[in-house]
Amino acid sequence: MTAAVELFVRRLEGLKTEVCRVAASGVAAAVAGACAARGIGRLGVPPGLPAEWRPAGVHVVEDHDLAPAELDALGAALTGCTLAIAETGSLVLAAGPADGRRALSLVPDAYLCVVREDQVEPDLPAAMLRIAGLIREQGRPVVFVSGPSATSDIELQRVEGVHGPRQLVVLLVS
Repeated sequence: MTAAVELFVRRLEGLKTEVCRVAASGVAAAVAGACAARGIGRLGVPPGLPAEWRPAGVHVVEDHDLAPAELDALGAALTGCTLAIAETGSLVLAAGPADGRRALSLVPDAYLCVVREDQVEPDLPAAMLRIAGLIREQGRPVVFVSGPSATSDIELQRVEGVHGPRQLVVLLVS
């Protein structure tokens, strides 16, 4: 494991993100386990999600522009990512085939994201070098996800799930 991947895991854990280390062949089983542990029966996925990541025993719903109420009825969403940033513990979604559209990762109560170790960049400048072309040449929207949704009121009372999923699970593929 590289220093960047080790830092990424530490940052994720500091952001109240569950990290599951899995082999490439074990992604679907890890997703099924995460869903079972949370009582999730309906899982939203982008149409371009690799078939080998789709779990058995969970009703998989492809997001072909699901309406907000349909997204809200999902127990969780599963996507890949374009890359990840070790320094901030951030996932970068750039509307790629496995990333899906922004609403899919924001509306369901739980969000599971598959990250390969080779997608982890050490810092924001390195990440921007990799995604600049997607933004500039293809006009892709980019979302940075750093931990489960959380906000604090004036008395610093933390509330989770106000502006996105309350639970974030990263499946880190070695």
